[in-house]
Amino acid sequence: MDIQSESVVYGCIKDVALVDISEHRRSNREAMLELPSAESWTLVNREMFSLPENTMTDISLSTEVMHFGASYKGVEHEWKYWLEQFENLLRKMYWVSATVHLETEMSGLHSFVFETSDAAHVPNQSNINIRCEWLKEVG
Repeated sequence: MDIQSESVVYGCIKDVALVDISEHRRSNREAMLELPSAESWTLVNREMFSLPENTMTDISLSTEVMHFGASYKGVEHEWKYWLEQFENLLRKMYWVSATVHLETEMSGLHSFVFETSDAAHVPNQSNINIRCEWLKEVG
Protein backbone atom coordinates (compact mmCIF):
# COMPACT_ATOMS: atom_id res chain seq x y z
CA MET A 1 0.00 0.00 0.00
CA ASP A 2 1.24 3.48 -0.84
CA ILE A 3 1.82 5.09 2.58
CA GLN A 4 1.05 8.51 1.06
CA SER A 5 -2.57 7.48 0.51
CA GLU A 6 -3.14 5.84 3.89
CA SER A 7 -5.56 7.63 6.21
CA VAL A 8 -6.18 6.85 9.87
CA VAL A 9 -9.45 7.70 11.59
CA TYR A 10 -9.83 7.38 15.36
CA GLY A 11 -11.64 8.97 18.28
CA CYS A 12 -14.22 8.44 20.97
CA ILE A 13 -17.84 8.99 21.85
CA LYS A 14 -18.59 9.96 25.46
CA ASP A 15 -21.84 9.56 27.33
CA VAL A 16 -22.62 10.70 30.86
CA ALA A 17 -25.69 9.13 32.41
CA LEU A 18 -26.78 10.12 35.87
CA VAL A 19 -29.93 8.00 35.67
CA ASP A 20 -30.73 4.97 33.52
CA ILE A 21 -27.01 4.19 33.13
CA SER A 22 -27.61 0.59 32.11
CA GLU A 23 -30.27 1.66 29.56
CA HIS A 24 -27.87 4.15 27.95
CA ARG A 25 -25.11 1.54 27.76
CA ARG A 26 -27.42 -1.17 26.41
CA SER A 27 -28.84 1.17 23.77
CA ASN A 28 -25.42 2.47 22.68
CA ARG A 29 -23.98 -1.03 22.50
CA GLU A 30 -26.91 -2.19 20.35
CA ALA A 31 -26.45 0.76 17.98
CA MET A 32 -22.77 -0.13 17.45
CA LEU A 33 -23.44 -3.85 17.09
CA GLU A 34 -26.12 -3.13 14.46
CA LEU A 35 -23.52 -1.51 12.21
CA PRO A 36 -22.63 -3.50 9.09
CA SER A 37 -19.60 -5.77 9.16
CA ALA A 38 -16.28 -4.60 7.70
CA GLU A 39 -16.75 -7.33 5.09
CA SER A 40 -19.59 -5.24 3.59
CA TRP A 41 -17.04 -2.53 2.66
CA THR A 42 -18.94 0.14 4.55
CA LEU A 43 -16.82 3.04 5.82
CA VAL A 44 -18.16 2.92 9.40
CA ASN A 45 -18.44 -0.66 10.66
CA ARG A 46 -18.84 -2.48 13.95
CA GLU A 47 -15.31 -3.92 13.95
CA MET A 48 -13.80 -0.44 14.28
CA PHE A 49 -15.38 0.02 17.75
CA SER A 50 -13.81 -1.24 20.95
CA LEU A 51 -16.47 -2.09 23.49
CA PRO A 52 -15.27 -2.89 27.01
CA GLU A 53 -16.50 -6.28 28.18
CA ASN A 54 -17.71 -4.84 31.48
CA THR A 55 -19.71 -2.00 29.91
CA MET A 56 -23.00 -3.60 30.97
CA THR A 57 -22.04 -4.62 34.50
CA ASP A 58 -19.72 -1.91 35.83
CA ILE A 59 -21.96 1.06 36.44
CA SER A 60 -19.80 2.59 39.17
CA LEU A 61 -18.67 5.32 36.76
CA SER A 62 -21.20 7.55 35.05
CA THR A 63 -19.01 8.35 32.02
CA GLU A 64 -18.87 5.76 29.27
CA VAL A 65 -16.08 6.18 26.70
CA MET A 66 -16.51 4.31 23.43
CA HIS A 67 -13.29 4.20 21.38
CA PHE A 68 -13.02 3.55 17.66
CA GLY A 69 -10.37 3.52 14.97
CA ALA A 70 -9.58 2.27 11.47
CA SER A 71 -7.11 2.78 8.65
CA TYR A 72 -8.23 3.38 5.07
CA LYS A 73 -6.73 3.98 1.69
CA GLY A 74 -7.51 7.62 0.87
CA VAL A 75 -10.70 7.98 2.95
CA GLU A 76 -10.47 11.77 2.61
CA HIS A 77 -11.82 11.33 -0.93
CA GLU A 78 -14.95 9.75 0.58
CA TRP A 79 -15.01 11.83 3.75
CA LYS A 80 -18.50 13.21 3.14
CA TYR A 81 -19.84 9.64 3.14
CA TRP A 82 -17.81 8.65 6.21
CA LEU A 83 -19.27 11.61 8.12
CA GLU A 84 -22.81 10.75 7.00
CA GLN A 85 -22.44 7.16 8.23
CA PHE A 86 -20.94 8.30 11.54
CA GLU A 87 -23.69 10.87 12.09
CA ASN A 88 -26.31 8.19 11.37
CA LEU A 89 -24.77 6.13 14.18
CA LEU A 90 -24.69 9.13 16.53
CA ARG A 91 -28.39 9.78 15.88
CA LYS A 92 -29.15 6.34 17.37
CA MET A 93 -27.07 6.83 20.53
CA TYR A 94 -26.95 8.61 23.86
CA TRP A 95 -23.90 10.89 24.06
CA VAL A 96 -22.56 14.23 25.31
CA SER A 97 -19.60 14.59 22.95
CA ALA A 98 -17.88 12.82 20.10
CA THR A 99 -14.46 13.54 18.63
CA VAL A 100 -13.07 12.17 15.36
CA HIS A 101 -9.48 12.59 14.25
CA LEU A 102 -8.55 12.16 10.58
CA GLU A 103 -4.82 11.83 9.92
CA THR A 104 -3.56 11.97 6.35
CA GLU A 105 -0.04 12.31 4.97
CA MET A 106 -1.12 14.91 2.43
CA SER A 107 -3.63 16.99 4.43
CA GLY A 108 -2.38 16.75 8.02
CA LEU A 109 -4.62 16.26 11.04
CA HIS A 110 -8.28 17.21 11.05
CA SER A 111 -10.24 17.04 14.30
CA PHE A 112 -14.03 16.99 14.18
CA VAL A 113 -16.01 17.69 17.32
CA PHE A 114 -19.67 16.71 17.39
CA GLU A 115 -21.98 18.59 19.68
CA THR A 116 -25.69 18.52 20.30
CA SER A 117 -28.22 21.31 20.61
CA ASP A 118 -29.10 20.00 24.09
CA ALA A 119 -27.03 19.09 27.16
CA ALA A 120 -26.90 15.50 25.89
CA HIS A 121 -28.04 13.72 22.76
CA VAL A 122 -31.06 11.45 23.09
CA PRO A 123 -31.53 8.93 20.26
CA ASN A 124 -33.45 10.42 17.32
CA GLN A 125 -34.34 13.60 19.24
CA SER A 126 -31.55 16.18 19.18
CA ASN A 127 -29.79 18.15 16.46
CA ILE A 128 -26.12 17.40 15.77
CA ASN A 129 -23.59 20.15 15.11
CA ILE A 130 -20.04 19.62 13.88
CA ARG A 131 -16.95 21.79 14.07
CA CYS A 132 -13.61 21.09 12.44
CA GLU A 133 -10.04 22.09 13.33
CA TRP A 134 -7.17 21.51 10.92
CA LEU A 135 -3.49 21.17 11.83
CA LYS A 136 -0.84 20.85 9.14
CA GLU A 137 2.77 20.31 10.17
CA VAL A 138 5.22 22.24 8.04
CA GLY A 139 8.57 20.69 7.76
